[in-house]
Amino acid sequence: MAEREFSSLRARLRPPALPDHDVADPVESSVIRALTRSWGIRATVKKREPDLDDLFDPDRRDYPDELIPFRTHRRYRDLDENRRARLRAWAWIAYNKNVVDIEQFVVNPGFAAVTNDALGIGPADTVVLGVMQAMVDEQYHTLMHHNASALTRRRRGWVLPESVLPASRTVRAHRDAVAGAESPRAEALVRLAFTTVAETSISAYLALLTEDDTLQPVNRATVALHRRDELCHASLAAEILRIVFTDLGRTDRRVLLDALAAGIVAFTGSDTATWAAIVEHERIPGAQELIAETAAAARSERVVQDCSAIRSLCTELGVADDLHVDW
Repeated sequence: MAEREFSSLRARLRPPALPDHDVADPVESSVIRALTRSWGIRATVKKREPDLDDLFDPDRRDYPDELIPFRTHRRYRDLDENRRARLRAWAWIAYNKNVVDIEQFVVNPGFAAVTNDALGIGPADTVVLGVMQAMVDEQYHTLMHHNASALTRRRRGWVLPESVLPASRTVRAHRDAVAGAESPRAEALVRLAFTTVAETSISAYLALLTEDDTLQPVNRATVALHRRDELCHASLAAEILRIVFTDLGRTDRRVLLDALAAGIVAFTGSDTATWAAIVEHERIPGAQELIAETAAAARSERVVQDCSAIRSLCTELGVADDLHVDW
């Protein structure tokens, strides 16, 4: 699909501008009211689905080389183009699985803690409605990314089974943090923290694939449509955290802040475990060397560089300096 057509597709789905936050009245804030009112014309789930096969261009890359962590390693450069293309397709499959895992195992359980009032905040109907709409969005995003992976496998003629891939880095960290919670209340705070990090940061993660016009058009379109919803979800998640944070005691705040820090580290870091599974499955020559050297370099690198949304939120709450995070 030409760049003009892709831009037209995105323009047709552009959501209305959101109003400013009314922090003096957080429960009934204009942000949440506007989100719930605009959902019918904003949400991707309410749009007509494009025909994915019409968007697929077999001559375009499935994933940017710039985001492959070992792109400059000699083991990768020595591969023929067909094997590099398979690794790019794998990267796209893994990217989709990562997004789906975060939606299913991090975000929606965290939103459910709000709708179930696990923290005893007594959410207003507008808050519950906004969260439930977001949960529907997340289910649809899961379907979108699943369809995109299925299309890649079908059109490329490669199996690329997701069963090869481990749970994503964020999901693994989330499971550890939830398992380490000392009480049901602490568990709810952990879930809220990870959901807030995911919803305020995932648009930056999605943006990594939206601006490269050499990339597979259907992949760019899938990510761009998802990102439209997430920009609105970020406002919702931030508003909920403000509501909860105001009434927390010192101990609960520490639990929440530690979980926010853990979520940021997990969400922004490179996931070499996933790449290790891929190169082993593909029988890449020198796979162990490739991953070992990639892992060593990845310790000081972030996949997602932009933490400005969650940092701004923490700064607003006066706790940015209390998070054990290297911003």
